[in-house]
Amino acid sequence: MKHNHISKPGYTTLQTVGLTILRVMIGWHFLYEGLIKFSTPGWSAKSYLMASVGPFSPLFKSLAASETMLQITDVMNMWGLVLIGLGLFLGFCSRISAFSGLLLLTFYYLSYPPFADFAMTGFVDGNYWIVNRNLIEMGALFVLMIFPSGHLTGLDRLLCFRKRNHGKEPVQN
Repeated sequence: MKHNHISKPGYTTLQTVGLTILRVMIGWHFLYEGLIKFSTPGWSAKSYLMASVGPFSPLFKSLAASETMLQITDVMNMWGLVLIGLGLFLGFCSRISAFSGLLLLTFYYLSYPPFADFAMTGFVDGNYWIVNRNLIEMGALFVLMIFPSGHLTGLDRLLCFRKRNHGKEPVQN
């Protein structure tokens, strides 16, 4: 069996279960964060962006300074979280969802990098140095990109099955 083609269903049951649990948990986290933002009246990323630290803080602060850019950022953030969350949770477009989540978390990580020379603010979960929850979740999403599970235990499985059998007669035993 070749090991260089990881998208084939060659995982053990335990590997499939582990990858599926990881995908669903991260999906739930993204989905929940997005829904909370939608359900919070007047939610905006403005205070988060204005308080950003690090080498990219001028970029994040400029997004918050422009009302138009802030509205675009808020909508993209909320919908991005919800759509990424649904994709991961349901196993739909799993690789795209994992990549999109990794990209979004990269922005979060860069807005508050956990480096010793940057002042910490109220938007971080504790005192970290280099590795924080965003970086850990980015690593997990990277794993899900290279070892997808949606084609085994998600809606991607249904889509792959339909694509393979499109226009063919059902196989009879």
